[in-house]
Amino acid sequence: MEAYYDFKRIESKWQKIWEETKQYKTERDPQKPKYYCLEMFPYPSGRIHMGHVRNYSIGDVIARYKMMRGYNVLHPMGWDAFGMPAENAAIQHRVHPATWTRENIAYMKKQLKSMGISYDWDRELATCDLIYYKWQQWLFLKMYERGLVYRKKSFVNWCESCRTVLANEQAEGGVCWRCGTQVIQKELEQWFFKITDYAEELLAYCDKLTGWPERVLTMQRNWIGKSYGAQVKFPLADRPGFIEIFTTRPDTLYGATFMVLAPEHPLVRELIQGTPQEKPVMDFVDRILRQDKKVRTAEDVVKEGVFTGQYAINPLTQERIPIWVANFVLIEYGTGAIMSVPTHDQRDFEFAKKYGLPLRIVIQKPEGSLSEETMTEAYVGEGIMVNSGPFTGLPSTEGKEKITRYLEEKRIGKQATTYRLRDWGISRQRYWGNPIPMVHCKTCGIVPVPYEDLPVILPEEGVQFTGREGNPLDHVPEFVNTLCPRCKEPARRETDTMDTFVDSSWYYMRYTCPQYDKGPLDLEQVNYWLPVDQYIGGIEHAVLHLLYSRFFTKVLRDMGLLKVDEPFTRLLTQGMVLKDGAAMSKSKGNIVDPDEQINKYGADTARLFILFAAPPEKEIDWNDQAVEGAFRFLNRVWRMVYNHIDSIQQVKEGTIELHKLSGPSRELYRWTHKTIKKVTEDIEDRFHFNTAISAVMELVNVIYQFEVPQQEGEERDQALRVLREAMKAVILLLGPFTPHITEELWHELGYTTSLFKEPWPAYNEEALKEDQILIVVQVNGKVRSRITVPATASGDEIKKAALDDEKVKKFMEGKPAKNIVVVPGKLINIVT
Repeated sequence: MEAYYDFKRIESKWQKIWEETKQYKTERDPQKPKYYCLEMFPYPSGRIHMGHVRNYSIGDVIARYKMMRGYNVLHPMGWDAFGMPAENAAIQHRVHPATWTRENIAYMKKQLKSMGISYDWDRELATCDLIYYKWQQWLFLKMYERGLVYRKKSFVNWCESCRTVLANEQAEGGVCWRCGTQVIQKELEQWFFKITDYAEELLAYCDKLTGWPERVLTMQRNWIGKSYGAQVKFPLADRPGFIEIFTTRPDTLYGATFMVLAPEHPLVRELIQGTPQEKPVMDFVDRILRQDKKVRTAEDVVKEGVFTGQYAINPLTQERIPIWVANFVLIEYGTGAIMSVPTHDQRDFEFAKKYGLPLRIVIQKPEGSLSEETMTEAYVGEGIMVNSGPFTGLPSTEGKEKITRYLEEKRIGKQATTYRLRDWGISRQRYWGNPIPMVHCKTCGIVPVPYEDLPVILPEEGVQFTGREGNPLDHVPEFVNTLCPRCKEPARRETDTMDTFVDSSWYYMRYTCPQYDKGPLDLEQVNYWLPVDQYIGGIEHAVLHLLYSRFFTKVLRDMGLLKVDEPFTRLLTQGMVLKDGAAMSKSKGNIVDPDEQINKYGADTARLFILFAAPPEKEIDWNDQAVEGAFRFLNRVWRMVYNHIDSIQQVKEGTIELHKLSGPSRELYRWTHKTIKKVTEDIEDRFHFNTAISAVMELVNVIYQFEVPQQEGEERDQALRVLREAMKAVILLLGPFTPHITEELWHELGYTTSLFKEPWPAYNEEALKEDQILIVVQVNGKVRSRITVPATASGDEIKKAALDDEKVKKFMEGKPAKNIVVVPGKLINIVT
């Protein structure tokens, strides 16, 4: 064995062996319990960052641990390969998106292999693979047949200068990322998935996801946003028609003194056409539509609006109330219109105060203290109804029900349940994505591409990337011009591509059968492996990706393609890796390059630091000194084996009989089994990898302090057997965290099979029973000493030992003990 820890040689050696022997290749095995461990697959941007290192290291610990616990572990990796950055690279660097993507995948795959992650690379997939996107198009058509796909007009970010649609990321600050032109909202035909059909099930099943963080479930519930209330029709005052609104507070209807429409609402143009208000309203609408929707709805944004010059009728008071257009109402929420009750809604209150609109209190506090003249903020609580016609005097909770019943009797409204969730717009006017398999025919309308003609192949030749004049696919006649599948007349192929969230909504299913070519999923494989037992990724995916994946699982279940109701049993959202207290970014100059760290210290050191720095769900701040510390520890482990390798090989392995052990050997044996128990529980129950590693570090310290008797005989042999078992435990327990060094040390000990084919060590319960226990001694509530007593010591014996302690005597200052409290096994408090 070499004296020097040569991490470069060791890591290269074992990565090569694992790859050549296909160590981590997994097949379905009904005889073993399965475990599906998955980290969210990366976008192939070019290089992995420290956030990736943390994500994949966490997953690798879990996967390797489960292997050693006897599970048949599926641990795959692939690439979320379609998307906007590749197209941007094509525009900026004149390289084809496919070339850019494939080169990045090759480089990042090399990086991942250098980390020693236990992936089954035979299951690798990329969402831009023809076989992958073919079956995604197949799923699209099946969803279309089931009424889950439709087309309608929707607003998009539009750059008039570049004549193209922009993603939200390309329109930050309301300007085009390429030319700086003000971005506007333009209405285009878009494709949608009807996720709202599953809103109730998606919400209800949140309660069944007991292995998910409550924070994520709360975010999902809020995004789905179930509300109970009433739908109410407000007739237009001077023309036929009505404005329909949804309210959760029908008890406040008598207080509605004006109405507000979203700038995008189709009724706006109808109301103002040919009136003096047409120009000021359209100027306002055009300005607001350039603003980011998140900004418009922020609590601290200034509420602003414009009067349309038109009126509606409050259906309960029969009053004419003005119709306004305002920035804080969005077409996506509710009906895109609201009744405004300024006395009982803070947003409406601020708006009414700004524009001098009337206030009317209709819910009075129990003490009757509210008045319109003195109000400084809206009253949003419950109370007694006032100024509410026949409902005056009712508690507002009762008024909600009675007013709703009245609306239904008069046929001017009805009880309703609504969801904040909106259907999923999947159209992207970009090239680098999965083509939507539909054809536009002047005679037949929209016609699906026949299944036998799939896939609709994304053309790679003759595509120009300028960033201008819209979707590059629109300018590829060989792609656009086709024949109608129904009437065989000339037709136009759909040029929108699918949102990349579609690609990532079912990839974890396809990992179970990546080469299957008779359908999207092999039922035998997918029903063996799903659900994913442990999913790991960033909190930024808490809503959209996870919600869409849940939706896809339910849709494919209903198609008969799989049996599970939910895709992910347990979810871990890991914290960010910071540097100097801030997120890493090129602009801040605080990037830590994983390649540099691996080259300087090795992958095992990088993994150890990132797993030891904090629990997985917490943020960590990169610390160069702590990385050095992790490297020094691995050198200590190496020397620990090197120092004792010759001695421990002199004795055969065998059963260690606890009752024959005494002194330091008994203590090391006990410490070894205590560590096995601690590490097992920290990984199994809590994923507290930092405390698990800390426990192994303590055991290494104990081993360094252990002295083997020099005199030949049974005592020396027992000590060497205990030492060998302790060092073997260190290697096995560290294995999932630092796989290269531990695999090497395992073979140095003389074992010929892989460490990761070994069973996880079991602990001896008898060894955990301590002969001596440490008792903390407090004097007047402050810790003043610690004493060691027999584990069987009585309360009186503990009291005597404490009072005889010299430190305790010093702090008692000769005063008598007034009261002594003993907490068995933990502490004693002496009150003088």
